[in-house]
Amino acid sequence: MATGSRSEIILEELTAVVLLTLMGAAAIGMARQRNLYGVVLLSGIYSFLMATVMVVLDAVDVAMTEAAVGAGISTVLLFGAIHLTGGTESKPIHRPWLPLLVVAATGAMLVYGTLGLPAFSDPGAPIHQHVAPRYLTEGPVKTGVPNVVTAVLASYRGFDTLGETFVVFTAGIGVIALLGRRRPRRPLDKSREESKE
Repeated sequence: MATGSRSEIILEELTAVVLLTLMGAAAIGMARQRNLYGVVLLSGIYSFLMATVMVVLDAVDVAMTEAAVGAGISTVLLFGAIHLTGGTESKPIHRPWLPLLVVAATGAMLVYGTLGLPAFSDPGAPIHQHVAPRYLTEGPVKTGVPNVVTAVLASYRGFDTLGETFVVFTAGIGVIALLGRRRPRRPLDKSREESKE
């Protein structure tokens, strides 16, 4: 978070807590919703809230990506998929207790794993001692790019970025292939057209 007076820091933390609470409410709403259009709408709201959290954390580039991909493209693609398949989820025949237990156990292990992490924005954290200073000091000099984020994404993590671009490209080709397929005509439709002639 940005440095400033104590009241500014408290305001930023309060804003982050409110946004995270709204994200939790959206996630619970998605889990409880049976109408798939509502689920997609709530997931778009969730993505916008996540983008806003990233803005509060001064990660504007990540926020722009989240807003464009998470709330923009994904929402449009999911609405298109639901339009093709139907908008209501069928009710489960039985109560899925085993998946609930697996998810609860996995969540508990993840929370337990975070207890050993350094405090949020701790300047003594290992990441701030080795990798981050090297990127900040050597990045513009070695790459010739003045923006540190661009230097990291294009140079230091170039293959990773290329791989992500390839995955998005492949997904786009898959969507075009699925949407471009024509549905076979039913015999009833053909007989109606012949009777009109």
